[in-house]
Amino acid sequence: MTPPASHDIDPRTAEIAAGLRAVRERITAACRAAGRDPGEVRLLPVTKTFPAEDVARLVDLGLTEFGENRDQEAGAKTAELARLRPDATVRWHMVGRLQRNKARHVVRWAGMVQSVDSPRLATALERAVASARAAGERTEPPLDVLVQASLDADPTRGGCPLPDLPELADQIASSSELRLRGVMAVAPLGADPDDAFSTLAQAVDLLRKDHPAATELSAGMSGDLEQAIAHGSTWVRVGTALLGGRRLASP
Repeated sequence: MTPPASHDIDPRTAEIAAGLRAVRERITAACRAAGRDPGEVRLLPVTKTFPAEDVARLVDLGLTEFGENRDQEAGAKTAELARLRPDATVRWHMVGRLQRNKARHVVRWAGMVQSVDSPRLATALERAVASARAAGERTEPPLDVLVQASLDADPTRGGCPLPDLPELADQIASSSELRLRGVMAVAPLGADPDDAFSTLAQAVDLLRKDHPAATELSAGMSGDLEQAIAHGSTWVRVGTALLGGRRLASP
């Protein structure tokens, strides 16, 4: 989709476009500092609490993939975006903590779940995909998933302990309804993100020995994307730096 001409941009679109340029410049600079090709790192806008109108603006600016943290908000937002931009082809990612009882609904709108952190959640998603396919609610290929690694062992923040990652990855890789694409993680609060992502990179290297197709590493957000890119991130999840301060989502 061709971005709108500058004279056609409303103030909010101009604000988002400026944020997009700034984030892309940061990604490019971080890749150059790490000796990496900027094309290796993709931007995933995290649109939680922002209205569908802002997502539509991002679509107009050429973006096609978006992350959401909450199933209830995402379900309504995906439907609203489909109304606002009926010709757009977009892919939604679930990036927040996911309860097993929400799995059936999430697979209706998500093309990828980045926050699979337990065998029981993996099983719930597998069953949900099979059920949705049988009901004609899902026609896509197996659900792409990332295993979420815990870098601080804090159960309230989600994530699989690093020693348990290989077993969880093995379970997902053996499923016909799920497709293991890689790993996701969040740097611990108050910790040095460089140290955290260094530890993550070592765990990812070990996992890839058994699962070489698990090439994605979703790490880095508005405040620490440079450090994540230095340690191999292929996907940075950015909200505030792109869209500004959090605001109320659409009803």
